[in-house]
Amino acid sequence: MNARRGPSGPRRGGGRNGQGRSRPGPPRSRGAGRTGGVRRDGEDRPQRRRSLGGTQVEGRQAVRELLLAQRRKVHEIWIVTDLEGDDAVADIVALARANRVPIEYVARKRLDTAARSEAPQGVLARAGELPEAELGHLLRRRPGHVPFLVAVDQVTDPGNFGAILRSCEGAGVDGVIVPRHRAVHVTPTVAKAAAGAVEYLPIAVVPGLPAALSRMREQGIWVVGLDDASDHTLFDLDRLADDALCLVLGAEGAGLSRLVAERCDMVVSIPMRGRVSSLNVSAAAALATYEVHRHRLNNG
Repeated sequence: MNARRGPSGPRRGGGRNGQGRSRPGPPRSRGAGRTGGVRRDGEDRPQRRRSLGGTQVEGRQAVRELLLAQRRKVHEIWIVTDLEGDDAVADIVALARANRVPIEYVARKRLDTAARSEAPQGVLARAGELPEAELGHLLRRRPGHVPFLVAVDQVTDPGNFGAILRSCEGAGVDGVIVPRHRAVHVTPTVAKAAAGAVEYLPIAVVPGLPAALSRMREQGIWVVGLDDASDHTLFDLDRLADDALCLVLGAEGAGLSRLVAERCDMVVSIPMRGRVSSLNVSAAAALATYEVHRHRLNNG
């Protein structure tokens, strides 16, 4: 979320037809949408389920969570021969045996050649594909629950995206939305950096992020972007943090794209006291998601 001059504060005139929401006052009743629950043509109709990929999982924590989650089939696990009988992988071996997953001990050179991340830590697994979440499912209201979503705009660095997913899962985010193009999805590096978060956190891939954000607004979800150029700060969210909310994170260097920023009800920055002007997007994600989590905990 490096500096990019753009919209800030509560917005008017956002959205495709220029009819955005007025300045935020008291939050609307939870679950109040604009469409009355009527499905638009072509939305959420049964179709072939897409996949996020993620069939190769590397790193001890990522493989451990893959086995614990039992969300998808694990075909095999490779462990370097140096670690055979080592306590560092004892829990992985025990989980694999309990789930009848074949283990093969291989030479380090063979595993490192097959690995696609920089430091696989001597452990690699091959598994079934991760299913994409449906945007409509993430937007669906549940009794007693207020949605908390994160949208990621044009983030292409796999290490950053994985770290974002890890923070989101820890802060209780219900799902992450990414565009299908000009964005990284689930690669071995992403899965390793996420340290297992991809096994639990729903991820929806949408054709266009601006349209997805407009749909959220229609369903009563506040859309709040993060951008260094804003005069409003994360601490100005106030009661919006307790309402249905989607935080939007922009790519480093570019920030929020124009069309995405125009769909935001409010754009906020993270207040900085040091001389460095900004944080990288994964650090910003951690601070922002935990600020919302803290606010919700304090307000019950």
